[in-house]
Amino acid sequence: MDKKNALRAGAVAAGTTLMMLLMSSPALALTPDDGDDPGTGLSVAETLGLYVVAPIVLFAVITGLVMVLDKSRKQS
Repeated sequence: MDKKNALRAGAVAAGTTLMMLLMSSPALALTPDDGDDPGTGLSVAETLGLYVVAPIVLFAVITGLVMVLDKSRKQS
């Protein structure tokens, strides 16, 4: 009985995914709209800095501030 339910659930999930893919319209990102003024692209270093290094540094700063300003350890 479990095999039948798993097969049914898989079929429903696959059908739903297929229908969503077929019903969605394309993004049309290659066709520029009126008034579009795209800037220059980011270099590899800028992309890594913005999407990798900056979040890690921000995480480290927030973690450090929480650890330094934590008052629960000072109770005696």
